Amino acid sequence: MDKETKTKIIETYATHAGDTGSPEVQIAILSHRINHLTEHLKTHANDHHSRRGLLMLVGRRRGLLDYLASKDIERYREIISKLNIRK
Repeated sequence: MDKETKTKIIETYATHAGDTGSPEVQIAILSHRINHLTEHLKTHANDHHSRRGLLMLVGRRRGLLDYLASKDIERYREIISKLNIRK
């Protein structure tokens, strides 16, 4: 992921100015990486090392989503709908 893409994602999902660590921003960045790896694995089906990395990213995102759901269910629902994550 290049710097411009990451900056754009941070600006879109930040809750306040200078926000880079909120769960929303972290979930959005992980979602972008997951989508990128998913496309890679469609053409390189036997790349098992990248598949393991993808599963680790999905688990990390799931943990952040569970945390957000336990803290503030409205923010959770909002980020789910923005990123089109099924749950």
